[in-house]
Amino acid sequence: MTVDSNNVLINFNDIYRTYYMGAEVINALNGVSLEIRKNEYISIMGPSGSGKSTLMNIIGCLDTPTAGVYQFESQIVCDLTGDSIVKMNDNELAKIRNKKIGFVFQTFNLLPRATALQNVELPLIYAGIPKSERREKAMYSLEKVGLLDRATHKPSELSGGQRQRVAIARALVNSPSIILADEPTGNLDSETSKEIMEFLDELHSQNNTVILVTHEPDIAKHAARVIQILDGKIDSDIRKADLVN
Repeated sequence: MTVDSNNVLINFNDIYRTYYMGAEVINALNGVSLEIRKNEYISIMGPSGSGKSTLMNIIGCLDTPTAGVYQFESQIVCDLTGDSIVKMNDNELAKIRNKKIGFVFQTFNLLPRATALQNVELPLIYAGIPKSERREKAMYSLEKVGLLDRATHKPSELSGGQRQRVAIARALVNSPSIILADEPTGNLDSETSKEIMEFLDELHSQNNTVILVTHEPDIAKHAARVIQILDGKIDSDIRKADLVN
C-alpha cells in the first residue's frame, strides 16, 4: 500500500463524493484531481455549496470519497477505481488525523472547562504520550504562539485571538504534516484576523504545509496558491509564481 511520494504530500486522482438525500443525488465533488507538495501554502476558495468543505473533510480524513484514489504521503488512503477496493479502516484514518493533520477551526473547538494547556495536550492524550512528555510538548507549543503566560487560563478568560492561537498551538503540538485551517478568522475582528494570518504566514515560512479553506479573498491572498472550487470541480488553480513569470 505504498507509492513513490517524490515530495508529494497529497494526491487526489479523479475524486468523487456523492450524497444521497432520499431520492435526491448530490455530487459534492465531481472528479477532482489535485496534487499538494510539502511546504506549500494553499487557499481553497468557493461559494457556499461549491464543495470546498467536502474537499477539506476528505483531505483531513474526516470523510471518505465515493470514487477515485487518495494518497497521503506514502500511503493509499483509498483506491476505489478497480475491482480490488482498498480503503483504510476507521482506526487508520484516526491515526492520520491525530498524528499527521493539525486542525484549526472557525469556532476554535476548545473545551470550555479545560485550561489552555489542557486543550493543547488533547492530541497527545489520544496519541498515548506519557504525561511528563505531554506537558513539555504542550508548553513548548504554547510558547511558540506566545501564550505561555496564559497556560492556566480557560477559554472564557481569553480573547478571540488568544483562543485561536491556543487552537493553533493544539494543531502544532504533534508536529503534523499539514495545518488545515477552516475559516480560521471567521469569528474574529479585522485586527485580530490580521494577527492570526501573520502568524499562519510565519508558520509556513518555518517549512510547515498550510491549507486554508476560506471564502474571503483578503484571507486567500496570503497563500502562494489559490484553488477555486465551483460545482464540485476545480474551476481554477493559480500559483503566484506563475503570475509573476
